[in-house]
Amino acid sequence: MSASLLDTDPTPIHTVGRLVTNFIIAIGDLTRFLFLTLGGLLGQLPRSRVLWPVMYEVGVRSVPVIAVTGLFIGMVLAVQTYDTLRMYRLESRIGSVINVSLVKELGPVLAATMLAGRVGCAMAAEIGTMRVTEQIDALKALGANPISYLVVPRFLACFCLIPALTLIADGLGMFGGWLVSVQMLGVSDHFFWLYSQQFITAFDVVSGVMKSMFFGAAISIIACHRGFHCGSGAEGVGRAATDSFVCSFIAILVLDLVLVILLNNVYRLLWALGFTVL
Repeated sequence: MSASLLDTDPTPIHTVGRLVTNFIIAIGDLTRFLFLTLGGLLGQLPRSRVLWPVMYEVGVRSVPVIAVTGLFIGMVLAVQTYDTLRMYRLESRIGSVINVSLVKELGPVLAATMLAGRVGCAMAAEIGTMRVTEQIDALKALGANPISYLVVPRFLACFCLIPALTLIADGLGMFGGWLVSVQMLGVSDHFFWLYSQQFITAFDVVSGVMKSMFFGAAISIIACHRGFHCGSGAEGVGRAATDSFVCSFIAILVLDLVLVILLNNVYRLLWALGFTVL
């Protein structure tokens, strides 16, 4: 009788319970991995010969894809927004709509998404390959800490360089929006920048950069975590890279929602205290 009970298909309640349990375990393991990384960061900074190649890979080699993405997003926003604003005779305010959208949301989110696709997947695949080929075990045998040697440099590179990549995406997005709006659609150059200056505040720029730092930290932790827990063989490495991008993208969206709520509350508080310069 017990064997027949074991052979039966799980009920929906069992399936949901198993999914919830696995999700809680995964979040706990990821949190533990984060604290191990922060502990390695506080213990000793990585050597320059280890850190600089990672920063070059994350920062410099990501500039072309970030630049192209930002430029065309600005152009697409200009084309999509112009007709709607023209219906209300507000096409001169197109600059404020494009640039505020880029600075507050699209710039940080798209830069992080491109970083997750280009850098996060590469990190997960690289560390996953090291796990499969037992190079991580070799580091432990030599007395080195794999977290400090492999994860901390990648964490620092993503955390420190994604703000610069976000600003590049913002700047080229503004240029793309200006190029289409002024040079192709005939919007006044003066009003394009005038309304942009009126509606974009220093707090918007700072909040966008702050969000990108959280995005970069999440991308590096998730990618390295998936690499460290990679399955066996080439299939396991490929699955780790795919899971890295999917989980990073979901984390970016969730963090974006949470940070938007928090930053909006901070802005209201600063406004109530009289910081109108922001």
